[in-house]
Amino acid sequence: MCCCGGECSHGNEPAAEPYTLGRRQFLMAGGLAGAGLGLLATSGAFAQTPDAGDGPVFEPIPKQPARIMGVFLYPPAEVVLRGEAEDAWAPHQWFTWPGNQFEPRAQHERFLREINAAAERVGVQVEMLPEALYEDEKVAAYIEQVKAAQPDAVLIVNFWNSFSNKAQAIIAGCGIPAILYHPVGSHHQIPPAAFRTGPNLYYIHSIENWDAIERGFRAVHAKRQLSQSRLLRVSGGLTERAEAYEEGLGVSVVGIPAAEFNDTFDATPADDEVAAFARSVFERAGRITDVAENALLDAARAHFAVQKVMARYGADAITIQCLMLQHRKPCISFAYNNGNLVPSGCENDLNAVLTLMLGRHLFERAGFIHNPDFDTERNQYFGSHCTCAWELEGPGKGERPFDVRPFFHQLPKTPALDVQWEPGAPVVLSKYTSEKRVLDNWAGSVVSSPTCPPAGGCATRVLVDIPNVPDICDIYNGPHPVLFAGADLPARMRVFARLYGMELRTNV
Repeated sequence: MCCCGGECSHGNEPAAEPYTLGRRQFLMAGGLAGAGLGLLATSGAFAQTPDAGDGPVFEPIPKQPARIMGVFLYPPAEVVLRGEAEDAWAPHQWFTWPGNQFEPRAQHERFLREINAAAERVGVQVEMLPEALYEDEKVAAYIEQVKAAQPDAVLIVNFWNSFSNKAQAIIAGCGIPAILYHPVGSHHQIPPAAFRTGPNLYYIHSIENWDAIERGFRAVHAKRQLSQSRLLRVSGGLTERAEAYEEGLGVSVVGIPAAEFNDTFDATPADDEVAAFARSVFERAGRITDVAENALLDAARAHFAVQKVMARYGADAITIQCLMLQHRKPCISFAYNNGNLVPSGCENDLNAVLTLMLGRHLFERAGFIHNPDFDTERNQYFGSHCTCAWELEGPGKGERPFDVRPFFHQLPKTPALDVQWEPGAPVVLSKYTSEKRVLDNWAGSVVSSPTCPPAGGCATRVLVDIPNVPDICDIYNGPHPVLFAGADLPARMRVFARLYGMELRTNV
């Protein structure tokens, strides 16, 4: 049985002689230097990776930032005092909740500063109407303005209890995903059910919760970037190029035959550039065990082949039916790419790589696509696979230690990474299921990275505690979920599900 759970053949090449090298031994090994691996200085810098080579078939899809239009709702104090506010309290010159000491105009300026700061951090374009709306006629005109502009989402900040009907009119009239911020104390008694449970609406009822606003922006940003992304699928079942479209996330999909990748690999020599890349990766390893020198170079050749076919098709992400590729398996390439926020998923699994793509834009970090298992005595979750990134929190934000060891199952002994996860680190177990529009969103924390033996599986293994789940097996939703490291990630996933009509399976 292989790591996909099925029967596979990886060829009958002779096994390499087992050996183990520490980092210093690796850097000084004469054979490796002779193969070209001594060309890169030990500074830790990565070598450059190649361009398309043969010229592009498709140009990359142009990337534009998400656009959000926004408005504040409240009447100026002088309007209320003249008895002209459009609500039932107007004859009494009544300042309904939040009351006459809330100072909406001052809050308007404070919120605007925080909204602009969040927009800059996320990379979205937010256009707030300069003055607050308080008249139904101007609300109706604003709805028409939004419909004509066709932004990605609308942001409504409502400072007035009796203006919920105006907020509802904007949400319904614009017909696009909406973020509604309603500060605590600006609504009398229970918030409207239509806001708390309405479709394609993220309702924030909180006190100065700038993080919540940023989560909304990140969700809109992720959806926009996904809709401008192309996924390349390399399949052994194809004989010619095929194009498709994934509706849930809006991703364009191009399929090509595995033979094209194989030919690209075979045409990639183990030259100085390839050797330099190999060194830039493998010098980071704590140990290199039972992997032949030519296999290390083949791993680098596979990476160059991956980069070439991605450039050829203007792809933002890739998945390959990789188990039959023998010495061409791109395990190291995918670990490197994911750490550099280039989603790369094994085994031609559409849902898995779409989940990686969602995490790349929603979380801005690498995901670990893996096969699941379960310690039913301790009620803990176990994941293992061969393509784990060592930069789990994004490029330049820290590296996890790793060893290099063979792909776990059959010959040839292609190298894979045994990455050590940080015990206690918060994680989220995610999976997007396209055909069901379901998002798995299980929050937990790392227990350990069990050694092999006693734990089997594949090159990287991680044990996770997921609380509030009486039977850990109940979270299973098929092969190849994705584990991400980070504290705020479950909340971001929840917001995305709310805005884009996904069913959420979660423990939080």
